Amino acid sequence: MTRGVRRRQFLQTSVAATASVGVLNLQKAFASGYTERVEAVVIGSGFGGAVASLRLGQAGIETVVLERGRRWEITDAGDTFCTYQKPDGRSSWLSPTTPSLLGGTPIDVYTGVLDVKVGDGITAWRGAGVGGTSLIYGGITYQPTQELFYQVFPRSIDYEELNRVYYPRVRSILKPSAIPDDILATQFYLTSRIVLEQAAKANLKARKYDMNIDWDIVRQEIAGQKVPSTIVGALFYGINSGANQSLDRNYLKMASSTGYVQIRPLHVVTEIEEADNNRFRVVCNQINEQGVVINKKTIVCRYLFLAAGSIGTTELLLRAKNTGKLRRLSEQVGKLWGNNGDALSIVATSRQTNPTQGGLVTVIEDFDNPISPVVLEQFPFPGAPEGAYVALSLALSKPEGYLKYDASKQTANLVWPKNSANNQKIQNAVLDTYQRFNQANGTSLAQPPDANTTAHPLGGATIGAVCNPYGRVHGYRNLFVVDGAFIPGSCACTNPSLTIAALAERSMDRFLNGNFKD
Repeated sequence: MTRGVRRRQFLQTSVAATASVGVLNLQKAFASGYTERVEAVVIGSGFGGAVASLRLGQAGIETVVLERGRRWEITDAGDTFCTYQKPDGRSSWLSPTTPSLLGGTPIDVYTGVLDVKVGDGITAWRGAGVGGTSLIYGGITYQPTQELFYQVFPRSIDYEELNRVYYPRVRSILKPSAIPDDILATQFYLTSRIVLEQAAKANLKARKYDMNIDWDIVRQEIAGQKVPSTIVGALFYGINSGANQSLDRNYLKMASSTGYVQIRPLHVVTEIEEADNNRFRVVCNQINEQGVVINKKTIVCRYLFLAAGSIGTTELLLRAKNTGKLRRLSEQVGKLWGNNGDALSIVATSRQTNPTQGGLVTVIEDFDNPISPVVLEQFPFPGAPEGAYVALSLALSKPEGYLKYDASKQTANLVWPKNSANNQKIQNAVLDTYQRFNQANGTSLAQPPDANTTAHPLGGATIGAVCNPYGRVHGYRNLFVVDGAFIPGSCACTNPSLTIAALAERSMDRFLNGNFKD
């Protein structure tokens, strides 16, 4: 058993260890070849990285956050992000086109907000920028039930503790709430009202769920005082009105205000390795907004927190293992990856639907499905036909996918067995839900469930296989995974952001105040 590090110990050791660095020196631009030394580095600024950053800063620990994407400050003019109607480089991460599902439009190569990882059997979407996927995730703050939680996670994670301490802690900062009735009653949320009505006819449980959205700003959009953004379904490229309460506006803002945390955008980490005295060396490229490398930097830290997302974190670990720079990593790195059971469908009805407007505000929970539990979430989608609407289903996918390192290209290839027995079971379960839904409402499936794309990639450095129950990587006392890579392929029929953040809060509590066991 090794001791965790308490806040007092940090304050005592940091003075001597970092006296020659200091907060002021963190503001300097370091020339190539210079090795910077800090106490902690966090790679990535999504839900796990934002939580880690805040708690490290509050503990008085000098921390650098390395984020590959740029900052996206909301402007008064409401033009921070591009739109579906006029896409440009801001839409996509270093790509000459927008994603094919969103039109495949030629654009300038730029450090845009949506990154697409094309794999074998699946394509994964993820965010890029200060705030990670929270910039484009729609605001869903959705907690799994205890019963379904334990169909995914081991009993070493105490659900009652999460429910009592860590889920509420995250909510206290995000402050999510359900859509108010006056907003739901508008034309922009017509489809959401239809779905609630149709679910009731089919005897399916449906409800509004909590959203990390500022509804007063949405009211301003409706009144014409803010640029229409949330109400017109602008989701995947970012919300220009500022209604989306992304992490750069809460967790990360609070972390920076401690004075101990510096967030560095446009820093792409390329290597992590073990250094002397139980420290880690992090190598990164500082890039410009066109993706051109303008500087190479090296940072040595005592504590390293990986929060680059399921794919980003796993790729860094696979590269370190393949090159021998983290030799003690488990052979399970890259395995136990999943798509959270994501599948897209189109429901056709004879009614007007306004299918490109509104947001993700309601959920249908078919937990008593005779084949497997299923969740349906209606959401706006550009180009969806009138008289229909798009729905995303979530299910209990098994972590059957994996990432495999390609040394020749220095990248990790994503592989997903979409035709596996369990994925066929999920397909049948979703179809069973839709069958009952359609029979009750006279609707039909214009497109059956399509699981070729996921917005919720999970796994690759999972609990038990690569990490202990608190995210500490086996074999490395001061290396931690605090993002979706920790979760074995599914978040128990929910969108994973809330659970990622709650698990990160739990890990940081143990790191700062308790003991770790391998």
